[in-house]
This record gives sequence, structure tokens and C-alpha cells, in this order.
Amino acid sequence: MGKTNGRPEVEKANLDVGHELPSGDGTEGSAEVSAAESAAPDSELQRTKAERDSLLDRLARMQAEFENARRRTVKEQQDFRDYAAADAIKSLLPVLDSFDRALQVKSDAAEFRNGVDLIYKQLQAALAKLSLQPIAAKGEPFDPRLHEAIEMVDTTDTPDHQVIEELQRGYKLKDRLLRPSMVKVARNPGK
Repeated sequence: MGKTNGRPEVEKANLDVGHELPSGDGTEGSAEVSAAESAAPDSELQRTKAERDSLLDRLARMQAEFENARRRTVKEQQDFRDYAAADAIKSLLPVLDSFDRALQVKSDAAEFRNGVDLIYKQLQAALAKLSLQPIAAKGEPFDPRLHEAIEMVDTTDTPDHQVIEELQRGYKLKDRLLRPSMVKVARNPGK
């Protein structure tokens, strides 16, 4: 065993044994591998394109379904509003009929006043069926959620912050405020 550059030859032989080259010129195996490698990206590319096309098609269909559902919902809401108004108007038609009859009759002021009072009661009953409720104001304590103060009046006759006059009646539909009552409120300077 001789030494080359300070190393024994045995070690060099051991190193070369583990790194033997395949027989032949080496082009046969690499051609098969490169053909397989080039076929794999093409088929994967085709598969990815097909998946993309499928997803784009599904997306387009989902968007169309969503748009159709949105349009259908808008139409249903509009129909609901139209028919809700129709029911309310239907309940007011007898009141209009009563006004027509009252205006056609020639009578004195007292009879006319009685007829208008009856029509007013009929209108109140129709609106009450629709859940319209007047807001109590006169003599009540001022409530900013229900009343709109138009004027503060200095007085010692009524307690402080009490409604002394209703200028325009307020209304609630079920529990929702439609219009606050316009009121004058007492300000008692003595308190």
C-alpha cells in the first residue's frame, strides 16, 4: 500500500467503489426519465386547466343563482308591501263611502256635525284594527320618546314638565312610533 499525497491507496480505492458509473454512455436512462418528466407536467397542466374550468363554471352558476335569489327576494318584498297597503286601504274604503254620502246630503249644521262625528269614529275603528294607537299627551308627564316640545310655558297651575296642550296628536303602530305628539310643556319656575 503506497501513499499518495500522504494518504494510503486503500482509502482511495474504497472511495471509488461507492461511486461507480453505470455502463454505457448514460443517455438511455436520461431520455426515458425526461420523456416521463415532460409527459407528467403536460397531463398535470391539463388536469389543472380542467379543474379551473370546472370551478369557473360552478362559480358562474352560483353567481347566477345568487342574483336570481336576490331578484326574487326583492320582488317578494315589493309584493308584500303592495298587498299590505291594499289591506290597509280596503279597511278605509267604508270611511270614504261615508264621507261621500255625508257630502251629498243637504242638512243643517247640527246634523252635519253628527254625521262627521260618526265618520270620525268609523275611521278611528278602522285604524285601530290596523293597530294604530293615539299617544296620550295632555296632562301626561313630558316624555321625549313620545312627545315633541314646541313651546315651554311658564305656569304655576300645573307641575313642572307636564304637557298642558296637545297641538298635534302623535301615533304609534303597534310598538313603533309613527309620529310624536307636538305639545306645549309646563315650566314651573317655583320648583
